[in-house]
This record gives sequence, structure tokens and C-alpha cells, in this order.
Amino acid sequence: MVEGQVRWRGWRVALILWLLGCSWLLSGCMLISGEQTTISLQEGAANILTTFVSAEGSDEYRLAVMPASSEAQAIVMVAVESGDMQIELIQPDGAVALVLASRPGAQVTRSGPIRSDEQGQIRYRLTARSARNGEIQIFVLP
Repeated sequence: MVEGQVRWRGWRVALILWLLGCSWLLSGCMLISGEQTTISLQEGAANILTTFVSAEGSDEYRLAVMPASSEAQAIVMVAVESGDMQIELIQPDGAVALVLASRPGAQVTRSGPIRSDEQGQIRYRLTARSARNGEIQIFVLP
């Protein structure tokens, strides 16, 4: 009887360690349900709009929306019905140019300069915690 309990305890510990390892691997992932994204590009300007039903996790995105190695003005808006959503615009050197965090039930807006990399891409990171019924919009203006 004691040997069976020790064996069961060993399996429980192994299962817990495996689940912790899986959660560590998924920590850089973003799970978004009901996502719809539209991107509109016109003469050096861009409008990126993403709506979603729910979001959890963190991920980084890259979009080619500007001429290579150029600077523009970004206007960022985020709104969620509940939970938390944060967006960070990231410069080509990895520095964070702008951070915007949501407030449940309200739209939050912020603007600032952003630079594109050698491929004309802008980078941004989204982080969500139990975010529901949200919207993220990024305007890039020359």
C-alpha cells in the first residue's frame, strides 16, 4: 500500500512539473478569439483596426506600413469591456516608444512618434489578461 502511494505521488509531481513547463512555453503566446483585423494603407499612412471577443497572453506583431527607416506619428486607441489590454509600440532598436493600457468600459487614446525598420515595418506588442469585447486601433500618419 505504501509503495502505491509513493508511485502515485511521483506521477503527481511529474504531472505538475509538466504542466508548469507547458505554461512556461505558452507564456509568449497570445490567444485571441473572434478576432477581425483590417489594414488600410494610403500614401504613407496606415489604419490598423483589430476587434476581438476575448484575448489572453502576450505576443509581438510586425507590419510593413511605412517607407523604410522613416518616422511617423502614431495615434493608438484601445478599448475593452472587461479585463486588461496593453499595447506597446516598439522602436527598431527595441526601445518602447509608447505604452497604452486599457480601462474597462472606456476608450483610451495616446499618440507619439514611431520609426520603421529597414523593411518599413513597425513593431507592437499586445498583452491581455482576461480581456473581453475589445478593440485596438493604430493610425500611422506621415
